[in-house]
Amino acid sequence: MRCLITGVSVHAPGGIRRGDLVFSDGRLLFDPAAWPECSLPKVSGKDLHLFPGFTDVHVHLREPGFSYKETILSGTRAAARGGFTAVISMPNLTPVPDSPEHLEVQLEKIKQDACIRVVPLGAITVMQKGLELADFKGLAPHVAGFSDDGRGVQDDSLMEEAMKKAKALDRIIVAHCEDNSLLENGYIHKGEWARKNGHIGIPSESEWKQVERDLKLVEKTGCKYHVCHVSAKESVDLIRDAKARGLDVTCETAPHYLTLDDSKLKDEGRFKMNPPIRSLADQEALIEGLRDGTVDMIATDHAPHAHEEKNKGLKGSLNGVVGLETAFPVLYTELVKTGKAPLETLLSAMTEKPNRRFHIPQEGWTLFDLGEETVIYPERFLSMGKASPFSGMKVYGKCLLTIWGENIAYMDETAFLGGQN
Repeated sequence: MRCLITGVSVHAPGGIRRGDLVFSDGRLLFDPAAWPECSLPKVSGKDLHLFPGFTDVHVHLREPGFSYKETILSGTRAAARGGFTAVISMPNLTPVPDSPEHLEVQLEKIKQDACIRVVPLGAITVMQKGLELADFKGLAPHVAGFSDDGRGVQDDSLMEEAMKKAKALDRIIVAHCEDNSLLENGYIHKGEWARKNGHIGIPSESEWKQVERDLKLVEKTGCKYHVCHVSAKESVDLIRDAKARGLDVTCETAPHYLTLDDSKLKDEGRFKMNPPIRSLADQEALIEGLRDGTVDMIATDHAPHAHEEKNKGLKGSLNGVVGLETAFPVLYTELVKTGKAPLETLLSAMTEKPNRRFHIPQEGWTLFDLGEETVIYPERFLSMGKASPFSGMKVYGKCLLTIWGENIAYMDETAFLGGQN
């Protein structure tokens, strides 16, 4: 298949240039003059932009072990539809990748089914139970780092030992920060909706207290450290201060924390995640952290579940929402078009910064029509998970094409086949 894509703004390391591209048999050719224009069907849009493929450093692909929620095939297809050409997969699987033998099960499925790059994380502790360290040395050559995502490592000395081993192997600790001692009695969410409905929430202290603990251990051990799904303003302040002191620290937040606050909550499972959506003050602190570089990257924490696991309201549903197919349109609409953050900051947080931190090569491109308005309908997702807090939202930015290497990972056939002239 060959076609001419006209009037594209190409976002490349050297800057932005506008022109035409030829798409030919899975490749983008930047010299359309080499092709007789009259012989090529044309694809045009309202506002076409070609970006380097996005990288998501926090994705739950659910396979092996939970393929009724998501598979590597369905998850990577959803990622490609969202413009992603690389993802880092979380280790809460069965078997847990706490040894090379257990990791091999996942690696084989990735090799067999992934349509984009998938880089796994190894577990910090055996079975993610927080009692003894996983086989760091055996896993290190095959993983981007180590995480017990979904569970905070409660034992201070065990986390210190993990950091020392990670540093010796030049790997990064990717931390889900949650102090379980602060969850025992439950906390009432501070938002207006939650107050009226008596919803028991997860306090911000459970996040930032463990961030505070870990940063002290990072200073002691000198390891590389990355904080998952930051949601609280206190965490942003702690990380900003740690960076100012020269610690090797990065962090991520998610689209739902940047664009929603707890006044928007509804008693529906699609609003249930951990950490929870917090106050407007927390949201504003995260946006400011993104603008000033404290928040390095944006990751979806894509966490699909079956319908019956997410239809029990906020109290009864499992934690986790999906986000691969909506991340860029939501962020572009809510942050860039409103002037809260520039497009360059958003792109850096979804490409350059995650790639640099986790040593992921930039291998692909994604084509978006930023002038195209669409409505988010979860029932149309390629992901098996449908629980999205953005259901029904009108957004700008439609993905038309994602190329990984020279392979078409996703194509909107309506734009390319139905839109030919």
